[in-house]
Amino acid sequence: MKIIELDLTGCKYIAEIHERIHNAFNFPEWYGRNWSAFWDFLWSECDADKVIIKGERTLPKEFNESIVKMHEILERNAHFRKENSLNSFSFEIVN
Repeated sequence: MKIIELDLTGCKYIAEIHERIHNAFNFPEWYGRNWSAFWDFLWSECDADKVIIKGERTLPKEFNESIVKMHEILERNAHFRKENSLNSFSFEIVN
């Protein structure tokens, strides 16, 4: 089972969140570091069985909307992959 751990502890900027996504998922250098690119690369480049997200509670409140967006993308993408007989994954938020 392949598990990807995304640790967001202490991120101060949205760019830092996307950099951590880039590194945790081992996305190629051309990953666009935005939510649209996250969706695209999640379904095309992610071979994880499970994604664990840590450290959300350490983020400034200004990131709440971005975190909700990230959760929506993960949920929709997992559902999309399952419907299209692609390698599906689950995700868990650990705080």
